[in-house]
Amino acid sequence: MNETASGFAEKPRVRPADARFSSGPCRKHPGWHLPSLTTEHLGRSHRASGPKASLKSAIDRSAALLELPDDWKLGIVPASDTGAFEMAMWSLLGPKPVDAMVWESFSSDWAKDLAALELPGLSIHEADYGKLPELDKASRKNDVVFVFNGTTSGVRVPDLEWVADDREGLVLCDATSAAFAMPIDYNKVDVLTWSWQKALGGEAAHGMLALSPRAVERLESTPAPRALPKIFTLTKKDALIEGIFSGATINTPSMLAVADLHSALDWADSIGGLIGLHDRSAANFNAIDQWVSSSNWVAWLAEAENTRSSTSMCLQITAAAFQALDLDAQQAAVKTMVGWLAEENVAFDIANYRSAPPGFRVWGGATVEAADVEALTAWLDWAYSRFESTVLKAEVNDV
Repeated sequence: MNETASGFAEKPRVRPADARFSSGPCRKHPGWHLPSLTTEHLGRSHRASGPKASLKSAIDRSAALLELPDDWKLGIVPASDTGAFEMAMWSLLGPKPVDAMVWESFSSDWAKDLAALELPGLSIHEADYGKLPELDKASRKNDVVFVFNGTTSGVRVPDLEWVADDREGLVLCDATSAAFAMPIDYNKVDVLTWSWQKALGGEAAHGMLALSPRAVERLESTPAPRALPKIFTLTKKDALIEGIFSGATINTPSMLAVADLHSALDWADSIGGLIGLHDRSAANFNAIDQWVSSSNWVAWLAEAENTRSSTSMCLQITAAAFQALDLDAQQAAVKTMVGWLAEENVAFDIANYRSAPPGFRVWGGATVEAADVEALTAWLDWAYSRFESTVLKAEVNDV
């Protein structure tokens, strides 16, 4: 890059065509157009035949796109991925000791909730941001709770080989920023949850809960050892409430959000289904990875190469001048840089999560274009150059 009279790099000539890189709600799919959504079910009861059929179709199409096993159950539940995962924990956990894997904010939240449930034999295996805990500490005799991809740290499990095939316990997996973006071995998990607002760019507030036959058997044979709110109740008279998994949702869903999901599913089908989604996310990761590998001021937050997320791509600033700042000053610096990028309309919502180390978090799910990610990297260089040449230089001169 050439320098301006102020001493920092000139603005890049190419701008991202779409500046939305938020990690949730995420960018809508290419070609999305609000007037094109089906509105025939708006203002009608979700229990009526047409709206209910649309809900059931959303379930069936999601299961088909993810290639879920035929004997699994998939349902729409309230309160996004949070509601889906809380529902699973409250309804299923208690009969066995639990191993909770923690390495970022959401997995930490699940561990705190598990402690509040006063589960017997709860073991929390924890690691700092950028790392994974010792996954092999998960006992085959215990239930296991983990996130597939740490949305706030950009650290994912590289595989599920650490999960025993002959396990006695259930494995509960929060996959909200991994579903539709990363391969998941369904033989290794028993519960999978996600939300519409992530990889498919759907609207928020709705979650999806997928249950293996082993999870259903636990639900029907072992009542939850606690009182359950209505929205967490999955069984009635020791039998699964099948309506939840056939379009009769527990509470009233947004039929506009359902129409929006169908639009995203149509798009996913048009690009080759699950493989197409995975390939687009991988292309976004490669665009960032190539830039990071040649950068002298930024690095991946995830230390191990095989744990780096292709969706919530988290970066840390390693330049010595930045590292010399205290934590508050580092956070302020990131806020300043992302503010400049937003003012230029080249990147919105890419600051690190509030509890994560200072840096950037760029969403790389399939709805994002790799060309936009490539364009963004030049603007990130520009923002840091401007910061180093103006803010840091001014601070040095003031000393």
